[in-house]
Amino acid sequence: MGDPLFSSGISLAVFLIVVLKAVITFAVVLVSVLFMVWFERKIIADMQNRVGPDEAGPWGMLQALADGTKLFFKEAFVPERADRRIYRLAPYLSMVPAFLAFSIVPIGWKISIAGHQTWLQLADPPVGILFLLATSSIAVYGVMLAGWASGSKYPLLGSVRASAQMISYEAALGLSVAAVVLVTGSLSTHDIVLSQAAGRGAGGIVPSWNLFRLGIVPFVIFLIAATAELNRPPFDLVEAEQELVGGYQTEYASIGFALFYLAEFMNTITMSAIIVTLFLGGPSGPRIAGYSVGILWFLIKVFVFLYTYVWLRATLPRFRYDQLMDLGWKRLIPLALGWLLVVAAIRVNAAWTIGVGAGIVVAGMLLYRAVLVGRQNTDEGEGLAERPLARRART
Repeated sequence: MGDPLFSSGISLAVFLIVVLKAVITFAVVLVSVLFMVWFERKIIADMQNRVGPDEAGPWGMLQALADGTKLFFKEAFVPERADRRIYRLAPYLSMVPAFLAFSIVPIGWKISIAGHQTWLQLADPPVGILFLLATSSIAVYGVMLAGWASGSKYPLLGSVRASAQMISYEAALGLSVAAVVLVTGSLSTHDIVLSQAAGRGAGGIVPSWNLFRLGIVPFVIFLIAATAELNRPPFDLVEAEQELVGGYQTEYASIGFALFYLAEFMNTITMSAIIVTLFLGGPSGPRIAGYSVGILWFLIKVFVFLYTYVWLRATLPRFRYDQLMDLGWKRLIPLALGWLLVVAAIRVNAAWTIGVGAGIVVAGMLLYRAVLVGRQNTDEGEGLAERPLARRART
């Protein structure tokens, strides 16, 4: 099912409506970023028993706007050893994919503009999920090129670390998305939302969201992997100030620095909207006074995840890098792959589930054994390396 806006072909009116939707979507995302910056500062301040921003505007709501204005008017410099073209291009390679990913998110149902019916989303391509995965992959290039083009070792180390982190968790994220596609039978985000809005499970009480249809596990995997992809705490190792000064954007100032942080907060909003779309039914929800208020339910669900991200930032300590990689490669990827096989077995033939489940249990035990052996070998190697140091200390 495509967008009804294009059912009668492309005309000037259709083209203008698409342009209008693009402009409104971009404006909404930018305003949402300003709100997210203020919201995060206020919530963390409240959790730490502080006031937070309170001078610029009512309740400090204009503080983010003031900070952005200041950054735009600061002097923009390019390091002497930098690759100038790539150095200037990298921030846009981080920001543009975040907006493109948000363009496929359905935030409501059908609306009418100048006599034309259209979905309340910018675009509904038939391969929307593949488009999402492609845009998330492009964001890696912005991070990597920013560190490489800066001409300094510290940004380069930060970009290598960030790229390894994002690529590692993208595998688990893709496997959890594959489970959603398998159970809904479509790559279109609008069709995914419609499949969750149609009917209820468990005696008509539980919504037929993919959160419940997939057994919660893919949702948890996607949430953890998305947090790592966003470089949000406790996975913000790319900005470990104690080791890397400031990460891959160390050499950036003014507009370049602003674009990187704009991309970070825009990605947080976009990923929250994607989670709501894939697992929580998007704008689906009960009617209020006989009216469909899909936008309201969508905003409430997104707001819950935005608050969760802020809550995690205020409470959890940063992971070590080896813990980060172990969680991604040794736990999330095997779990996501095993759960995908179980879902596939149930969809094909429920009788296969027992055999597939037994095979996954055996594979999990072997993987657990391999992880224990590797950990023991690592501990023994560290112990052998510490013995000469202990002898020197005694002498």
